[in-house]
Amino acid sequence: MQEIVTQEASPKRAMEALEWAVQRAEKAEVEPSGAASELRPSPRVISGRPADFKAAASLYLPDVRKLLDRIMMSEDAESGLDALLESGALAAMLPEVEAMVGFGDGEWRHKDVWKHTKQVVRQAVPRLEVRWAALLHDIGKTRTRSISPTGEVHFFGHAEVGARMFDKIDRRLPLFAKEAPLKSSIRFLILHHLRASQYDPSWTDSAVRRFAKEMGGCLTDVLDLSRADITTKRPEKKRKGLKQISELAERVLKIQEEDAVVPPLPSGIGDAIMQAFGIPPSRRIGELKRALEEAIDSGEVASHQESEVYLAFLRDNAARFGL
Repeated sequence: MQEIVTQEASPKRAMEALEWAVQRAEKAEVEPSGAASELRPSPRVISGRPADFKAAASLYLPDVRKLLDRIMMSEDAESGLDALLESGALAAMLPEVEAMVGFGDGEWRHKDVWKHTKQVVRQAVPRLEVRWAALLHDIGKTRTRSISPTGEVHFFGHAEVGARMFDKIDRRLPLFAKEAPLKSSIRFLILHHLRASQYDPSWTDSAVRRFAKEMGGCLTDVLDLSRADITTKRPEKKRKGLKQISELAERVLKIQEEDAVVPPLPSGIGDAIMQAFGIPPSRRIGELKRALEEAIDSGEVASHQESEVYLAFLRDNAARFGL
């Protein structure tokens, strides 16, 4: 049913409510002056109607984004997020986030996903892409919850669903339209926020190398978000989780340092390929070397072997590589 608006939308009122949320987050006492003092929301009049916030987003989107960023980057982002909830801004602008309020996640020490999310935001390093990803990383849980016959709660595929929900949010409220790299990073972090926590010491160097390559420029952000996502109140479980992320980070760094000194493929492998398969110097040699590097990353063949090992691998997979 279409909403019936009996009063004209007041974007200015909505902006004041957002500013009040910023003050809550930054714990700043901003003294009003002049005409602005008449419009500053008081603790009793902080809420706005959905139409107010939608109008504000339409008219003052850059300013809305700046205010939201200040909340996300503040030391007490939790208070600012609560103020957004109280004012109605969260429901009007980010209903996917508001839907997490009171939504159980199956973890007995967390009453709902909203409380977990606020803690993740607070614990996250103060980088814009990580803080925003922390706010949005679990929005897919509201669409994917299932309960097994034994009573276990699952959220299968919630990262993938959350990334698609982020796309819909972006179309409805293009907060990051002018910052494509930032938008891309936030989406990437939502999609891959579980990857680092899936690490196990049994991972081979090839698996660690492949993980680092897939995370690319977002590697540090993925690791930092994973650390922030550990909100359990069980000390041993938290210690184990943080140790797991640190171990993965250390292995990535070690392998990158080793590869920088001694590349995964032996020196002269290009010449060896040309001689073994009768291929003249060409772009084709580079393609085959990249194919070998990908095979190393995927764990199909070990790194740092003699040339003959890689030549044998190419021969055994001749049809695959067009040889």
